[in-house]
Amino acid sequence: MNQSIAKIDRIYTDGACSGNPGPGGWGTVVYFEGGGIQELGDRSPATTNNRMEMQAAIGGLEYYIASGQKEGILLYTDSEYVKNGITKWISGWKKKGWKTAAGKDVLNKDLWEKLDELHSSKVEWRYVKGHSGDEGNERCDVIARSFSHNSPIPLRQFSASAVKVKAEIPPEVKLEIESEIKPEIKPEIKSEAKPINGVGLPLFALDELDSSQDLPAPVIAKAIENVSEIKEDSEMQNLRETIERLRIADEVAKGNYLLTTQELATIVQLTAKTIGAKKEDWVWRSWLISRVREESNQILWQLERVDREG
Repeated sequence: MNQSIAKIDRIYTDGACSGNPGPGGWGTVVYFEGGGIQELGDRSPATTNNRMEMQAAIGGLEYYIASGQKEGILLYTDSEYVKNGITKWISGWKKKGWKTAAGKDVLNKDLWEKLDELHSSKVEWRYVKGHSGDEGNERCDVIARSFSHNSPIPLRQFSASAVKVKAEIPPEVKLEIESEIKPEIKPEIKSEAKPINGVGLPLFALDELDSSQDLPAPVIAKAIENVSEIKEDSEMQNLRETIERLRIADEVAKGNYLLTTQELATIVQLTAKTIGAKKEDWVWRSWLISRVREESNQILWQLERVDREG
């Protein structure tokens, strides 16, 4: 696979799983200087999302090493589990005999060992938020999901030109992908209509003003100022609430307390159903969250500070 006609600039990776555990797929996009692209992907009939995230990174690093390139690369992943695992936690795991700080067996040890073999100082890992519009991440996501549904799309092969090939996604795959990506819901700012300089102007309706109203400029300016103050107050309140949830999470981790699914949902702001479906360790902000056991028909969870791993 030696590729000497172009230099690899960056690699994007992503994994997907239908069911978690369930059928999975991974996708990798290798970008070359000058516009060339190489896409990789594969599937597994029974796996987890984390394993597919790791396999995508492995596929990208194997391609990089096989190319014979001496210069370093950037590797982008939307999995904090993978990025933190290979850059922060793995040295501690190996010292402890592949045990976590809580003394549990490290999940996916076989893939971590493989990733450890391929990783080097030439690889700079970077986190990219999933479904945020990043072209490389979005393309990897489409590839991974198509493989997880056993309907792989055509993969673009290396080309020295910057021509992009648009592949059609099978309708049934596209429908499921779109159903899983929830639209952003923006909070409404509600306020009573208050008179401003004698004019009854709802503070939340500035965007809908009719130019025919011909309101005085000072009135508009005052309304905008008040809306800004309301927005700032709302954002500050949200920040205070977030800090309080983070403080509680830290206390829970320090005390080695176990939380029920509903209690955990209150802290991480996810639904209990979403949390209950998680079968393996996952990362939320600065904490590794583990499913410990079931007790009285309740799932109990443990939090560990990830920056204390290793």
